[in-house]
Amino acid sequence: MSTSLVSSARAICQRWLDAVNARDLDAVLALYATDAVLLPTFSPHVLRTDEQRRGYFERLATQPGLRVSLHEKTFALQGCGPVEVASGIYCFRFEIDGEPLSFEARFSYLLDPAASRPIIHHHSSQIPRNLS
Repeated sequence: MSTSLVSSARAICQRWLDAVNARDLDAVLALYATDAVLLPTFSPHVLRTDEQRRGYFERLATQPGLRVSLHEKTFALQGCGPVEVASGIYCFRFEIDGEPLSFEARFSYLLDPAASRPIIHHHSSQIPRNLS
């Protein structure tokens, strides 16, 4: 995997984090390919259209105190030809009924770093609580 692809894939993930934290919906949505699939953290639905993704991120952006941060040590990249798989754990923080809450989630992106809209597939799921 070339260094330029690694830095490019990492930069795409950082752009997503920065756009979500800025509540910049247009910047977030511009990262997703037109036919991208999003399996979102806070919805049971598979989102396949720009309109569906916009609705999801509009709802997420209304959460008071919204922030998302990457657990840097979990971030991994894997080359798959012209595409890259980025994965790891990030943590969403926002308030519900005035109480600050944290939601850790696993994520994976299938990225085409050469594309203008590089996110092809994005899966994010909350980390389940320990069963013991």
